[in-house]
Amino acid sequence: MIAETIKNSARILSGAAIAEEIKTEVFGEVKKLEEEYGFRPYLVVVRVGEDKASAVYVGSKVKTSEELGIISEHRHLPAETLQEELLQIVDDLNCREDVDGILIQFPLPKQIDESAILEKINPEKDVDGFHPVNVGKLSQGQKTLAPCTPAGVIEILKRSEIEIAGKHAVIVGRSNIVGKPMAMLLLQENATVTICHSRTKNLAEITNQADILVAAIGRAGFIRGEHIKEGATVIDVGINNVSDADFARELFDDAEIEKRLNTIEKRGFTLVGDVNPKEAKAKAANFTPVPGGVGLLTVAMLMKNTVDAAKMRRKMWKSEKVKK
Repeated sequence: MIAETIKNSARILSGAAIAEEIKTEVFGEVKKLEEEYGFRPYLVVVRVGEDKASAVYVGSKVKTSEELGIISEHRHLPAETLQEELLQIVDDLNCREDVDGILIQFPLPKQIDESAILEKINPEKDVDGFHPVNVGKLSQGQKTLAPCTPAGVIEILKRSEIEIAGKHAVIVGRSNIVGKPMAMLLLQENATVTICHSRTKNLAEITNQADILVAAIGRAGFIRGEHIKEGATVIDVGINNVSDADFARELFDDAEIEKRLNTIEKRGFTLVGDVNPKEAKAKAANFTPVPGGVGLLTVAMLMKNTVDAAKMRRKMWKSEKVKK
């Protein structure tokens, strides 16, 4: 059981420890593929423009690939790249037999239609799990490449020995990246799932029914104690910057506030999820922190998807249908 317990508070689920477990497993799979079958999975990451956050994310993905023995290639294109040029690059990568995974780092410059690029990727190489074919397979309960962040949430729940089957899971947020695929994955684990969003009325009445509450709306500290059922598991997917010291005091307890205020003073902001951590820890049985929670699983699951894509392309991955 991977968790950190704080006296008179929720159990803090360690994303870092679980991510390391997954990466260790991926490293073993890569080593086995090389020793027994003579190849290593190959991931190509394409970044367009100079978005600073994208540069950090891509750097982390490339570095992790190298650490785990996955061959990685980083294509950095100028911000002026045209859609036709990027489509051609994707087409070339689709045709390369050595390439197992293709990841286009979003956001893209405004002259490029992200949907057109996404749909151009060979679904078997879509390690982000966003291609319509993979989304369709996920909705039908077929084994496929699932979006990394929701897949990481499932790993947190399972590896923390939190029961999913028969539980009521409520997701706050309906994005294609997290909310919708999260619902599909929870359904596959036999949870009863409710999705809430910006038009949902009486939100707290619904979220208070949740045994598992997943917050993915992009609003700092929005989910408060009034939204949380006593003893629930709260999964915070949000990543937001908070620079206001008074707001930070509303979010963090005495054990953490000094550190957070120092971070704001030094960096200008501190990272906060979509859940008020002080109030969540007082009511929840289990809670994922920000940072240190779900975010750390995303890159680990990308590595796992890359290995799975390599095995699938070489007919080494058996298809399994989920029980109805």
